[in-house]
Amino acid sequence: MTGLPARIAWNLRHRWRRVFALLVVGGGVAAPLATGLWWTLPLVWFLGLFVALPVLHTLTRPLPDRDDGDEERDADPALDALRERYARGEIDEREFERKLDRLLETEDAETVDRPGDGAADRVREGIRREVERIRE
Repeated sequence: MTGLPARIAWNLRHRWRRVFALLVVGGGVAAPLATGLWWTLPLVWFLGLFVALPVLHTLTRPLPDRDDGDEERDADPALDALRERYARGEIDEREFERKLDRLLETEDAETVDRPGDGAADRVREGIRREVERIRE
């Protein structure tokens, strides 16, 4: 599908709210002409724009991802590499803790530049949880 049919399909898929609103406005204008009753215009507009459109928007909105994957998305590759080296026995516990402290200091220095960003707290909390889990 190329050209005009492809553009029409894309617009219907991604801009259906605008198309729906235009159809409601057009239907509202046509309703009094078809029925001869003037009050059908505001009725069609109200039901279409203030009832049907929000309901359809809510029903077609994508569902949010589950929160189970937060740890994977916020995972720090440096922490993962350090944890793997410790698990393989390449470094001992003392060196692991020393490097982990250095990593925490580095994370703090990087995240200070972005005030108001909750990422710094999430990174610190994730690293602290990892440390507690590994120490146990």
